[in-house]
Amino acid sequence: MEFKEVIKNRYSCKSFKADAVAPEKIEAVLAAGRLAPTAKNLQEQHIYVVQSEEMLAKIDTLTPCRYKAPTVLVVAFDKNNVFTYPGGKRDSGVEDATIVATHMILAAADEGVDSCWINFFDPDKAAEALGLPENEEVLMLLDLGYAAEGAGPLANHDSRKPLTETVTYL
Repeated sequence: MEFKEVIKNRYSCKSFKADAVAPEKIEAVLAAGRLAPTAKNLQEQHIYVVQSEEMLAKIDTLTPCRYKAPTVLVVAFDKNNVFTYPGGKRDSGVEDATIVATHMILAAADEGVDSCWINFFDPDKAAEALGLPENEEVLMLLDLGYAAEGAGPLANHDSRKPLTETVTYL
């Protein structure tokens, strides 16, 4: 699919079919995340692929936003392997994991797989419930699957502020 079409048409799916996503499509999504740039090329991200009924049930205890997706990617990063920016107030963890997640979302759309970024959960409870290492922080959950009948973008999906309201040239 043409990149401009991918970014124009991609939306947050909130109702999924039970149909599994083919392993080669999951691999393509994961490969796109692997190619994402990270500060100093530290590649501090760690992606967990959740597909078992047991683990999906754990996700359901953490958030109401799985929307029956058959696959959930847990995007985390190693807090001990980040680049600290000048001033010491920020580091690359959240930023890099966000870039990785964005690459995967767009790759999913390109593969014909619907997705939804989930941030409605407690990251610490998620890490504990999923048994993640203490050095990892969960950034987000990414629902992956195929849209159920009747699912689609919100009515205001194509409504965008003009660039004059969101961009300033200095």
